Amino acid sequence: MSADEIASRLASLHGWTLEEKRISKRFEFKDFREAVNFLTEITPVADEQNHHPDVQIHWNELTLTLWTHASGGLTERDFRLAGTIDKMTEDHDAEA
Repeated sequence: MSADEIASRLASLHGWTLEEKRISKRFEFKDFREAVNFLTEITPVADEQNHHPDVQIHWNELTLTLWTHASGGLTERDFRLAGTIDKMTEDHDAEA
């Protein structure tokens, strides 16, 4: 994807940031259990799309990082999964 395409797609997402050739979003939940529960909810979606985020959990903070390993950068798959995750967070008390 070109830099312009990436900027355009990133602007349509909520709270995702560009870091080198990856996009990341940090979520803050009430506690560890809620962070893990949300990760459990997005797992089937990632499996369905056959695209899996890098995951970091620190107590109530969950950070997801997306990039396409095969291309060494960002592709449509990353932005599609990020958009799906954004829609899923609407049902949770998570802060981005």
